Amino acid sequence: MEFETDGGTVQAVSSVSFDVLPGETLGIVGESGCGKSTTGRAVLRLDDMTSGQISFAGERIDEARGARMRELRRDMQMIFQDPVASLNPRRRVKDIVVEGLAVAGARADDRRSRAAEVLARVGMPDQRFADALPRQLSGGQAQRIAIARAVVLNPRLLICDEPVSALDVSVQAQILNLISELKTEYDLTVVFIAHDLGVVRTVSDNVMVMYLGKVCEYGDAVAVYDAPAHPYTRALLDSVPLTDPEKGFAGPALVGDVPSPLAPPQGCRFRTRCPQAQDRCAAEEPEIREVRPGQFVACHFPIQPKTGMEQCGTAD
Repeated sequence: MEFETDGGTVQAVSSVSFDVLPGETLGIVGESGCGKSTTGRAVLRLDDMTSGQISFAGERIDEARGARMRELRRDMQMIFQDPVASLNPRRRVKDIVVEGLAVAGARADDRRSRAAEVLARVGMPDQRFADALPRQLSGGQAQRIAIARAVVLNPRLLICDEPVSALDVSVQAQILNLISELKTEYDLTVVFIAHDLGVVRTVSDNVMVMYLGKVCEYGDAVAVYDAPAHPYTRALLDSVPLTDPEKGFAGPALVGDVPSPLAPPQGCRFRTRCPQAQDRCAAEEPEIREVRPGQFVACHFPIQPKTGMEQCGTAD
């Protein structure tokens, strides 16, 4: 995906490919600006792609138009990062929740009963909440309404774009538990986007790590967290505060800043900050490949699990 700016063309996401099986939760992590949210928005076609394809339940939704795309969106819903900003400030909660049902043509009685059912399920059962405006809600309450609006249509795919990052820590666990419970009850497939690695590990079956619009690593959440193969994944894990300071860091700290997306480095995009970078990293862009069963990495010299920072090969 490309975006035009005064300074040139920004390639926000490049060559990103992944599958999410029914009932799974895929966690997408990375620093701010790595393309996580753009990837999620592209799946729902909230941002149009410049190239590539998206398939949902065997159908090319990147080719869907008009009425067909509106029908598909009933099966694909999104929870946004800023709960208050994602709700229409002029509409009451009960109207926000049923808006999708109204567009789908549901009868008024069905809409009211369905809204009451879903509001009760997300912990907002009182009539005073149904008649409230978004500005009268706390952040946690607004996110519960946003979740109710998403699940009221019985979607199959739910994309969560950093749904707890704007909330107090005391509320985050409640919202995460609610999403997990609704996933089971509604048989949802979830794409969970976040920068908090601890949160992603808790909720995800698989994890995809992104850096500057590219996929660095992909695999089973337990395998990736316990034995990361990409130096960037290792650095992200090292950035999490330790409960036991005696353990220290597993590898060298990163140096420098994230390069400008207007002029990403040649070869490996991470090489300018990588403690393992060699000449080959500048000359050749690494292809993503399987280094361990179910674990894929885009790195010429992936980390071996035994030593923590040992390279699997040498420069050509």
